[in-house]
Amino acid sequence: MQIVVDLHIHSPFSRATSKDMSFKSLERGAIVKGLDVLGTGDFTHPKWREEIRASLVGEEGGLYKLRESGRVRYVVSGEVCTTFDYKGRSRRIHHIILLPSMEVAEQLCPILERRGSLEGDGRPNLSMTGAELVEVVSDLGEGCVVIPAHIWTPWFSLLGDRGGVDRIEECYDDQTPHIYALETGLSSDPPMNWRVSALDRFTLVSNSDSHSASPWRIGREANILEVPRLSYKDVVETIMHRKEGVTTIEVDPAYGKYHWTGHRNCNVSVPPDEAIRLRGICPVCGKRMTKGVAERVEELADRKEGVIPKGAQRFIRLLPLSEVIATVLGRDIFSGEVQKRYWDVVGKFSNELEVLTKAPEERLVEVCGKEVAEMVLMNREGRLVISPGYDGVYGRPEETGRGGRQAEGRPADEEERFLRRTKNLDDYINESR
Repeated sequence: MQIVVDLHIHSPFSRATSKDMSFKSLERGAIVKGLDVLGTGDFTHPKWREEIRASLVGEEGGLYKLRESGRVRYVVSGEVCTTFDYKGRSRRIHHIILLPSMEVAEQLCPILERRGSLEGDGRPNLSMTGAELVEVVSDLGEGCVVIPAHIWTPWFSLLGDRGGVDRIEECYDDQTPHIYALETGLSSDPPMNWRVSALDRFTLVSNSDSHSASPWRIGREANILEVPRLSYKDVVETIMHRKEGVTTIEVDPAYGKYHWTGHRNCNVSVPPDEAIRLRGICPVCGKRMTKGVAERVEELADRKEGVIPKGAQRFIRLLPLSEVIATVLGRDIFSGEVQKRYWDVVGKFSNELEVLTKAPEERLVEVCGKEVAEMVLMNREGRLVISPGYDGVYGRPEETGRGGRQAEGRPADEEERFLRRTKNLDDYINESR
């Protein structure tokens, strides 16, 4: 069977996360998006663990669901940051943890608490190496998995320029054989990772790292898994051992907010070759620019662009529907006009992924109008041109020349107010049951 999963999200107890991140809102957003399985996120935080136990109930197969009429299934998941010194520099690397049950989570949390507070942030900082983390997690039994998170992001990632290392073994040491998968992150996609041959043996996964339950955040990146049945064991074993059964849903990496090298204060953004020529120095102010993922990949690559390694996974590139509509209308995705059009469109299909990947052209034109339908098809066919993101600024579609874009830096409470005033969401969920 085929399922769509997003295993990396956050709770209201993580920084810069919407207070609307309840399991009820997550359920709604997942149904609208077209997701079958979500990570719980933030199982390390004591208050969120209480919420997990209060809101979810385990079922046969090791997954969880809402106690009242849950349609979406949940995997116990969380993200942690390990901080350690290597070669005279402090390394801060983020990791996703997947666990088979809340009982195992209750065993792990006291062990992690010895290395750092679990109450201050849903994504805690732990004084330990990546190898120590993997050893502690894997010792809890079969199906306890660590996945390096958004591995190329400049800060807080395995291969990131500011906080990472150059080789996986430099983080995980003798525990490297227990690492089976790597998360691509918004600013990279499989072809970029294929340029580093040392990554070939790992399954690539893609998740939203969402800080909001809205369907243009949750599931913006996800995984399509071919599994024998809907169970925790089959989800994890497919990721660990059957990467041919994993297709990632990726935004165009240029859409990610750290794709190119740049300096947002000076509105400077440059491709890798130009960044190397400038030696990473902003040509406007003379300060160091934030090195983009594209340049960092270039540093570690041992293959030319376009090489497809044996056993390469399938992937599809898609921008969220809200971004497509905003581009056509020349508006921010939180504008009333974009909101209304989004819910009008999605309400006439089973979910957003159906609109983006399967709906026939005639039906799209009928429901969306000609301009939006054309953009959806261009999105599906990989024909959109994206102005690359840099230094914390999201990329934006440029094909229509109308400049609609994602508003980076918008406070979480503003998005939360939007969710509260959106009436179509409950109507859509009720009608789809």
